[in-house]
Amino acid sequence: MPNEASFQEHITALTKISNAITSDRYIEDILRLVVAVTAETMRSKICALWLLNHDGTTLKLRATQSISKDYLRERSLSIGEGVVGQVALTKRSKTVINVLEDPNYKEKELARKEGLVSMLSIPMVVKERLIGVINCYTSYPHEFTETEKNVLTTVANAAAVAIENTELMVKSKVIQEELESRKLIERAKEILMARRGISGADAYRWIQKRSMDARKSMREIAEAVLLTEEN
Repeated sequence: MPNEASFQEHITALTKISNAITSDRYIEDILRLVVAVTAETMRSKICALWLLNHDGTTLKLRATQSISKDYLRERSLSIGEGVVGQVALTKRSKTVINVLEDPNYKEKELARKEGLVSMLSIPMVVKERLIGVINCYTSYPHEFTETEKNVLTTVANAAAVAIENTELMVKSKVIQEELESRKLIERAKEILMARRGISGADAYRWIQKRSMDARKSMREIAEAVLLTEEN
């Protein structure tokens, strides 16, 4: 694990995470970046990132730099379940010297297979709202230093912001596309109303039926109507 002398590595890692906050990366890219950089700077056997599902009651493993098929399998934990679930519930970090001896650790068989021993688990929070939990494991008994805890906490917070910003960006794009589609459909309706002498409701149903028959979106049908008008 890192020591005080590796401060520059910590700064480099945090810079990489922070740069993702203002990037146009997709969420999966950010998650992969977070676990890869964190594992490298923390000298971790495994770094794992769990995100809170939209239902707000479960956490799902979303990213790890591990290539182990056993560790990569899809799995989830309820809030309050196991060490990860407790960290999510309390929004407080937790260290475990030996996961095999901790009564709250849920995946002892997997830890035994992967050779995992000590664990540092940090909540990912933005403005008191839980985003997820990030874990770092060692392959030997280790007492995490305050520097290590502070570094992972900073990474967790920066990652949480990046993830939230990415989700907001995606939602914003979806909303923008929806608004643009509605505008196109409205314009197409006006053309059909004038061209066919039909009502707005009938024009909408015409676009809707063509959409279903052609197995294309209503936006695509609307664009086709606008194209014929231009020509």
